[in-house]
Amino acid sequence: MARSSSGFVAGLTVAAIAAVGFLAYQASANVPDTLGAPDRASSSPAASAPSPRAEPNAAALPSASGSGRRVVYSVKTDRVWLVAANDKVTRTFPVTPGTVDPSPAAYAVTSRSGSITGSDGVAVEHVVRFANVDGTPIGFSAAVDGSTAAPARGKKLGGIRESRADGDAMWEFATVGTKVVVVE
Repeated sequence: MARSSSGFVAGLTVAAIAAVGFLAYQASANVPDTLGAPDRASSSPAASAPSPRAEPNAAALPSASGSGRRVVYSVKTDRVWLVAANDKVTRTFPVTPGTVDPSPAAYAVTSRSGSITGSDGVAVEHVVRFANVDGTPIGFSAAVDGSTAAPARGKKLGGIRESRADGDAMWEFATVGTKVVVVE
Protein backbone atom coordinates (compact mmCIF):
# COMPACT_ATOMS: atom_id res chain seq x y z
CA MET A 1 0.00 0.00 0.00
CA ALA A 2 2.84 2.39 0.79
CA ARG A 3 4.25 1.72 -2.66
CA SER A 4 1.10 2.73 -4.47
CA SER A 5 0.59 5.91 -2.42
CA SER A 6 4.20 7.01 -2.94
CA GLY A 7 3.79 6.50 -6.68
CA PHE A 8 0.59 8.51 -6.61
CA VAL A 9 2.29 11.36 -4.69
CA ALA A 10 5.24 11.29 -7.11
CA GLY A 11 2.84 11.49 -10.05
CA LEU A 12 1.02 14.45 -8.53
CA THR A 13 4.34 16.20 -7.85
CA VAL A 14 5.48 15.74 -11.45
CA ALA A 15 2.12 17.04 -12.74
CA ALA A 16 2.29 20.09 -10.44
CA ILE A 17 5.84 20.92 -11.52
CA ALA A 18 4.85 20.58 -15.18
CA ALA A 19 1.84 22.88 -14.65
CA VAL A 20 3.93 25.52 -12.88
CA GLY A 21 6.56 25.33 -15.62
CA PHE A 22 3.92 25.76 -18.32
CA LEU A 23 2.36 28.75 -16.54
CA ALA A 24 5.80 30.33 -16.04
CA TYR A 25 6.52 29.91 -19.75
CA GLN A 26 3.17 31.49 -20.67
CA ALA A 27 3.82 34.43 -18.36
CA SER A 28 7.32 35.04 -19.71
CA ALA A 29 6.13 34.77 -23.31
CA ASN A 30 3.66 37.63 -22.73
CA VAL A 31 6.06 40.08 -21.06
CA PRO A 32 6.52 43.27 -23.13
CA ASP A 33 10.06 43.95 -24.36
CA THR A 34 10.04 47.33 -22.59
CA LEU A 35 9.29 45.93 -19.12
CA GLY A 36 12.12 46.78 -16.78
CA ALA A 37 14.08 48.73 -19.38
CA PRO A 38 16.44 51.04 -17.42
CA ASP A 39 16.80 54.78 -17.88
CA ARG A 40 13.74 55.21 -20.07
CA ALA A 41 10.65 57.17 -19.16
CA SER A 42 7.60 55.02 -19.60
CA SER A 43 3.99 55.94 -19.55
CA SER A 44 0.76 54.15 -19.11
CA PRO A 45 -1.78 53.62 -21.88
CA ALA A 46 -3.78 56.44 -20.28
CA ALA A 47 -0.90 58.82 -20.99
CA SER A 48 -2.36 59.65 -24.37
CA ALA A 49 -5.45 61.20 -22.76
CA PRO A 50 -4.36 64.68 -21.67
CA SER A 51 -5.84 66.23 -18.58
CA PRO A 52 -7.94 69.38 -18.85
CA ARG A 53 -5.05 71.47 -17.48
CA ALA A 54 -2.26 69.79 -19.49
CA GLU A 55 0.10 71.76 -21.68
CA PRO A 56 2.29 70.77 -24.63
CA ASN A 57 5.46 68.87 -23.66
CA ALA A 58 3.92 68.03 -20.30
CA ALA A 59 5.97 64.83 -20.16
CA ALA A 60 9.23 66.74 -19.57
CA LEU A 61 10.36 66.61 -15.94
CA PRO A 62 10.05 70.11 -14.43
CA SER A 63 13.52 71.62 -13.94
CA ALA A 64 12.79 72.96 -10.44
CA SER A 65 11.73 69.61 -9.01
CA GLY A 66 14.70 68.89 -6.78
CA SER A 67 17.14 66.02 -7.03
CA GLY A 68 17.52 62.43 -5.93
CA ARG A 69 14.88 59.74 -5.59
CA ARG A 70 11.45 61.35 -5.51
CA VAL A 71 7.89 61.61 -6.79
CA VAL A 72 7.20 64.84 -8.66
CA TYR A 73 3.61 66.05 -9.05
CA SER A 74 2.68 69.05 -11.21
CA VAL A 75 -0.63 70.65 -10.24
CA LYS A 76 -0.55 72.68 -13.46
CA THR A 77 -0.19 69.77 -15.89
CA ASP A 78 -1.72 67.03 -13.71
CA ARG A 79 1.25 64.75 -14.29
CA VAL A 80 3.45 62.62 -12.05
CA TRP A 81 7.06 61.53 -12.50
CA LEU A 82 8.75 58.76 -10.56
CA VAL A 83 12.42 59.73 -10.43
CA ALA A 84 15.27 57.38 -9.46
CA ALA A 85 18.20 58.36 -7.22
CA ASN A 86 20.28 59.14 -10.34
CA ASP A 87 17.66 61.74 -11.39
CA LYS A 88 16.43 59.59 -14.30
CA VAL A 89 12.67 59.41 -14.82
CA THR A 90 11.55 55.78 -14.49
CA ARG A 91 7.89 56.46 -15.21
CA THR A 92 5.61 59.39 -15.97
CA PHE A 93 1.85 59.47 -16.27
CA PRO A 94 -1.16 61.78 -16.21
CA VAL A 95 -3.42 61.95 -13.16
CA THR A 96 -6.84 63.34 -12.35
CA PRO A 97 -6.64 65.75 -9.42
CA GLY A 98 -9.09 66.02 -6.56
CA THR A 99 -10.79 69.30 -5.78
CA VAL A 100 -8.09 70.37 -3.28
CA ASP A 101 -4.52 70.90 -4.53
CA PRO A 102 -1.46 70.81 -2.27
CA SER A 103 0.76 73.90 -2.29
CA PRO A 104 4.01 73.66 -4.22
CA ALA A 105 6.58 72.37 -1.71
CA ALA A 106 8.55 69.28 -0.73
CA TYR A 107 6.66 66.67 1.28
CA ALA A 108 7.21 63.06 2.31
CA VAL A 109 4.91 60.05 2.11
CA THR A 110 3.29 59.87 5.54
CA SER A 111 1.02 56.83 5.23
CA ARG A 112 -0.24 54.18 2.83
CA SER A 113 -3.35 52.00 2.62
CA GLY A 114 -3.75 48.92 0.45
CA SER A 115 -7.46 49.43 -0.15
CA ILE A 116 -10.09 51.76 1.29
CA THR A 117 -13.18 53.69 0.29
CA GLY A 118 -12.22 57.19 -0.86
CA SER A 119 -13.89 60.29 0.52
CA ASP A 120 -15.93 60.37 -2.70
CA GLY A 121 -17.34 56.90 -1.95
CA VAL A 122 -15.27 55.11 -4.63
CA ALA A 123 -13.34 51.94 -3.72
CA VAL A 124 -9.64 52.75 -4.18
CA GLU A 125 -6.38 50.86 -3.82
CA HIS A 126 -2.71 51.67 -3.32
CA VAL A 127 -3.33 54.92 -1.47
CA VAL A 128 -0.13 56.93 -0.91
CA ARG A 129 -0.72 60.01 1.31
CA PHE A 130 1.74 62.87 1.55
CA ALA A 131 -0.02 66.08 2.63
CA ASN A 132 -3.01 67.55 4.42
CA VAL A 133 -4.71 70.80 3.38
CA ASP A 134 -7.10 72.25 5.96
CA GLY A 135 -8.08 68.79 7.17
CA THR A 136 -8.29 67.24 3.70
CA PRO A 137 -5.76 64.42 3.23
CA ILE A 138 -3.91 64.56 -0.10
CA GLY A 139 -2.62 61.45 -1.79
CA PHE A 140 -2.41 59.29 -4.89
CA SER A 141 -4.79 56.38 -5.43
CA ALA A 142 -6.30 54.19 -8.12
CA ALA A 143 -10.00 53.40 -8.35
CA VAL A 144 -10.59 49.65 -8.18
CA ASP A 145 -13.02 49.95 -11.11
CA GLY A 146 -10.27 51.66 -13.15
CA SER A 147 -12.09 54.99 -13.47
CA THR A 148 -10.19 58.26 -13.47
CA ALA A 149 -13.13 60.62 -13.95
CA ALA A 150 -12.89 64.11 -12.52
CA PRO A 151 -14.45 64.37 -9.05
CA ALA A 152 -17.71 66.15 -8.44
CA ARG A 153 -17.10 69.78 -7.53
CA GLY A 154 -18.41 71.13 -4.26
CA LYS A 155 -16.70 68.55 -2.02
CA LYS A 156 -13.23 68.80 -0.55
CA LEU A 157 -11.47 65.82 -2.12
CA GLY A 158 -7.72 65.30 -1.98
CA GLY A 159 -7.49 62.05 -3.93
CA ILE A 160 -5.24 62.30 -6.99
CA ARG A 161 -6.45 59.47 -9.22
CA GLU A 162 -4.19 57.41 -11.40
CA SER A 163 -4.79 54.33 -13.55
CA ARG A 164 -4.48 50.97 -11.82
CA ALA A 165 -1.19 50.22 -13.61
CA ASP A 166 0.20 53.60 -12.56
CA GLY A 167 -1.15 53.03 -9.05
CA ASP A 168 0.77 49.74 -8.90
CA ALA A 169 3.97 51.56 -9.94
CA MET A 170 3.39 54.32 -7.38
CA TRP A 171 2.74 51.75 -4.64
CA GLU A 172 6.02 49.97 -5.39
CA PHE A 173 7.99 53.24 -5.62
CA ALA A 174 6.58 55.49 -2.88
CA THR A 175 7.07 53.89 0.50
CA VAL A 176 6.64 55.85 3.74
CA GLY A 177 9.25 58.60 3.88
CA THR A 178 9.70 58.91 0.08
CA LYS A 179 10.10 62.54 -0.99
CA VAL A 180 7.17 64.05 -2.93
CA VAL A 181 7.85 67.36 -4.67
CA VAL A 182 4.79 69.36 -5.73
CA VAL A 183 5.42 71.96 -8.43
CA GLU A 184 3.17 74.34 -10.35
